[in-house]
Amino acid sequence: MLEKTFDAKNVEPRISQKWLDADAFRAGAGAEPGADTFAVVIPPPNVTGSLHMGHALNNTLQDVLVRYNRMQGRDVLWQPGMDHAGIATQMVVERQMMQRQEPGRRDIGREAFVEKVWTWKAESGGMILNQLKRLGASCDWSRERFTMDEGLSAAVIKVFVQLYKEGLIYKDKRLVNWDPKLLTAISDLEVQQVEMKGHLWHFKYPIEGEEGRYITVATTRPETMLGDTGVAVHPEDERYRDLIGKHVILPLVGRRIPIVADDYADPEAGSGAVKITPAHDFNDFEVGRRNDLAMVNVMDVEANLVLDGNEDFLRDVPESAELAETIAALHGQDRFTARDKVVAMMDERGLLEKIEEHVHVVPHGDRGGVPIEPFLTDQWYVDAVTLAKPAIASVREGRTNFVPKNWEKTYFEWMENIQPWCISRQLWWGHRIPAWYGPDGEVFVEASEEEAEAAAYRHYGSRVKLDRDEDVLDTWFSSALWPFSTLGWPDETAELARYYPTNVLVTGFDIIFFWVARMMMFGMHFMKQEPFADVYIHALVRDEHGAKMSKSKGNVIDPLELIEEFGADALRFTLAAMAAQGRDIKLSPQRVAGYRNFGTKLWNAARFCQMKGCRLDATFDPADAKLPVNRWILTEAARTVAAVTEGITAYRFNEAADAIYHFVWDTFCDWYLELIKPVLDGDDKAAAAETRAVAGRALVDILKLLHPFSPFITEALWDELGGEEAGLLALASWPESAFSDDAAADDINWLVLLVSSIRSVRAEMNVPAGARTPLVVCAASELTQERLARHQAAIERLARVDAISTAPDVPKNAAQFLVGEATCALPLEGVIDFDAERSRLEKEIGKVDGEISRLDKKLSNEKFVARAPEEVVAAEREKRAEYVADRERLAAALGRLSDTH
Repeated sequence: MLEKTFDAKNVEPRISQKWLDADAFRAGAGAEPGADTFAVVIPPPNVTGSLHMGHALNNTLQDVLVRYNRMQGRDVLWQPGMDHAGIATQMVVERQMMQRQEPGRRDIGREAFVEKVWTWKAESGGMILNQLKRLGASCDWSRERFTMDEGLSAAVIKVFVQLYKEGLIYKDKRLVNWDPKLLTAISDLEVQQVEMKGHLWHFKYPIEGEEGRYITVATTRPETMLGDTGVAVHPEDERYRDLIGKHVILPLVGRRIPIVADDYADPEAGSGAVKITPAHDFNDFEVGRRNDLAMVNVMDVEANLVLDGNEDFLRDVPESAELAETIAALHGQDRFTARDKVVAMMDERGLLEKIEEHVHVVPHGDRGGVPIEPFLTDQWYVDAVTLAKPAIASVREGRTNFVPKNWEKTYFEWMENIQPWCISRQLWWGHRIPAWYGPDGEVFVEASEEEAEAAAYRHYGSRVKLDRDEDVLDTWFSSALWPFSTLGWPDETAELARYYPTNVLVTGFDIIFFWVARMMMFGMHFMKQEPFADVYIHALVRDEHGAKMSKSKGNVIDPLELIEEFGADALRFTLAAMAAQGRDIKLSPQRVAGYRNFGTKLWNAARFCQMKGCRLDATFDPADAKLPVNRWILTEAARTVAAVTEGITAYRFNEAADAIYHFVWDTFCDWYLELIKPVLDGDDKAAAAETRAVAGRALVDILKLLHPFSPFITEALWDELGGEEAGLLALASWPESAFSDDAAADDINWLVLLVSSIRSVRAEMNVPAGARTPLVVCAASELTQERLARHQAAIERLARVDAISTAPDVPKNAAQFLVGEATCALPLEGVIDFDAERSRLEKEIGKVDGEISRLDKKLSNEKFVARAPEEVVAAEREKRAEYVADRERLAAALGRLSDTH
């Protein structure tokens, strides 16, 4: 016998272990030989990571797809694994060394440090995979991969070498996002835009040869002026037309720099003139390239000024006392200290025109936490423009589809304006770049040191000492190979032949550029085929007010805490039920608690069925069912199978969840079980036997349909109700949707509508719960009259009706409502106080009108709408919509009273 309640905390781990012991999730489990494949690669979480709400949503939706396809009989592979997370992992280990007061990584050397990272990974890394198992993720855990494992490392080396030899990887001196704390280049993804209060300093630059004439430029970073190599003005700006082609003398330095015409300068912003520092600003870099301006880097890797002995800084600058003073005052200074000194020195010379308060966005490294510097360095790059072309065509021509489709625009905008991809990082943890340098700087890119030495021998004609490149590859480089490297590429494995390309990628919009696009590029280049057919982009999980979750706001919801309190099924179902395409999820613990109640409802229904002997009878043919109530539930079950199937296959997870939710809660539990109680307890043994078989069949369909969303409770019920001979629900077949009896469905749905309407009217009219009322049906058709007679006992029992009659006209003092063609009336004289009820409803409507008016005033205030956070405005609009719905309900109730005289 089932326990009285479902104990998620104890049952879920037991069910999880049962799946693992049975190897239920291995590729091909439960599939017939030759079955169609369904393959998904997990977006590899960082080895340092722990489960957050984005992971919970992402993996829940993948698991719904995977479990559904497994039950469809397909040969399913859900490929798990982790990313080595270069910067994050290196930071974790270095922090641990510091806490233990051990020597730093530079003290112990590269080899010893990397060994420490591997030790950390073995002891502490990968915690998130166990957390995903706790969530119920049905990956093939036997195939777990790691981006630094031997096979994937071989794939990375092959890709780098091949692309280099094809001319698609090269070394170049360009600006990168530089983290002065971590001392490495970082990707755009690792940069956070932080709004800060700062200043805008307006400096006057003297025009060469025109005593007393200046051009004013404004900057938020005065320290970078030392690297200025031009001033830009708009070509059509009349104020400066005569200055184009002339020069200014850079204050504090003495460098002669040209005034150039460039559309980048905005005549409407500030003075209309812009200082150009190509080595310290991404926009300036492009302006500098267009106008052939010098690139002068005035900082070192720690963002300290480097002036003394800096050839680029000193080139073509005449020696002067001013230059010597500048070098003496600023060389070696931290960038922010130098900023203050530059401002003071400009002020002393009368060249500081004004200072303005200025709120602006300052990019910070998300790991180091300090402002990044655009920094001119030699780095390795991928020719992304060339690789992007086939990947763009794949989406344009429909071979890969984005869901929702509007994300294709985001993909195209980035891909069609793609820049060279900087792939080198100045770290020790990661895939070390397979490049070796000869004594004269000649580079040899090969798969191994032996091959590099052989190439160097052929080049020099003798053996020479080679030094390997110190850098490692960007983490996204290895993860770009994920769909095929995890299947054994570059070896021609059976798995690669069978499971590539994959069917769908489920991911967040924020990594379309950094991961999705790069997998597309590498998949097309190396496999000559798209890595996936569909890309499903899920929305963000926000807090209940619609605000983005962040530690600083203190509104982060921990999925593991919710699982501990409510169970994994409740969290999973909540996320799926709210995962409407293109709409962010507003999550609150109360929502999860509500869906736990859904599980409780199902558990109680299953206990009732068990107590009444309702179980699947393999010998019973649904087509033989005779009772309309049974043919109705079989029809509704089949309709629900179709709706859930369509919802899952169309990635409309919320619609699929909604269909199964309402079938379980409303149709099966609230109506069917109530309607069949008299049959099960009655004297007609044949009817009772049929009903037990049909109820058992419907319950089995429910468990199957709900399993992809709530796998633990459904597997536990399947185990208890079906016994060991039933096998695992995870490997059971998906239910069919063939049964249909529209006449029986219409008949019982009419009964449900009638009883529901009576209950609603009684609630609206404040009819006491224990009071029984007559039911008068007017203008009833023959079919309605026949139904009234046939279902009289059920109507009286379920709707608290003590007499049912038909009449040509609605009686006075009756609340009326429509059901089909008939007008139904509940005579309420003597049951309620009409005047008091009318007064109550009018007061309620008045209160609601007041709230609607208040909200209308607030929402019509342009300042409020413009300044309030987006989530606050959205919440106020939602409140208004709820009040409008309340008003409509109250007005309908008042209307019923108004019609009683």
